[in-house]
Amino acid sequence: MRKFLLLLIILCSTTIVNAQSTYNRAIGVKAPGGFSITYKQFLTDNNNAEAQLTLWNKGFRTSALYEFNFYSFKSVEGLSWFVGPGVHVGFWKDTYAKDYNSNVDFGIDGIIGFDYKFKDIPINASIDWQPSVTLVGTTGFSPSYGGLAVRYTF
Repeated sequence: MRKFLLLLIILCSTTIVNAQSTYNRAIGVKAPGGFSITYKQFLTDNNNAEAQLTLWNKGFRTSALYEFNFYSFKSVEGLSWFVGPGVHVGFWKDTYAKDYNSNVDFGIDGIIGFDYKFKDIPINASIDWQPSVTLVGTTGFSPSYGGLAVRYTF
């Protein structure tokens, strides 16, 4: 794990030069792992905040993420990769509360993935992995979140 983090830090520090986002905001959907509505807002050329509302048959979950974007693929315009931390709050339906020992979950998230902004149309797509650790409620590690997002950019 330490080797992975060191490699990630080195890669991040060598790819920031001349980085620039190709859109400011985006809204769309993300699946699987439930059905999510996702909103992404760039705060600087290299950093964005993302909010997600994920619905599934057991309840819903909100996530807030802060993402660092890296434009390492100079030969592919519009392609970047990102990584960042976040938090989530989940609410279970009463019918599932007895199985999960709580109606509410709270925890931390991580996210890593690729983002592509199509050149001549206001669409971006991303694929990511978003593992989480729930600290309150149904405690434990969940490696199953993440997915494919398609967003309208503006």
